[in-house]
Amino acid sequence: MREYNKANIPLAKELRKNMTPWENKLWYQYLRKYPVRFQRQKAVGNYIVDFYCARANLIVELDGGGHFESKELEYDARRTKELEAMGLCVIRFCNLDIDRNFEGVCLTIDRYVKNLSLSQLR
Repeated sequence: MREYNKANIPLAKELRKNMTPWENKLWYQYLRKYPVRFQRQKAVGNYIVDFYCARANLIVELDGGGHFESKELEYDARRTKELEAMGLCVIRFCNLDIDRNFEGVCLTIDRYVKNLSLSQLR
């Protein structure tokens, strides 16, 4: 089990109750029933990630418009680097990807899970 900051648990619970429309779509139309378990709004390290698959050591992040401002880009880069240092793979999609290429997003996640899961079995 991964370490996490227990102070983030109440916020993670609140975020699960108030997911964005794009998080809702990805969760209810794909990840919730995915054969390998994903968790949503999961505390990992000092962060709360959008979606986490422990078996594949995979984090899926959905970025809204605010993530493309320079401060947010720097924060996301630092956050990704720290999560990768924990042995996790972080993939990011923007909300527009969910709107315009949902099937492609799902296929990309599926490929990552299968590749990462297989590499761990070797």
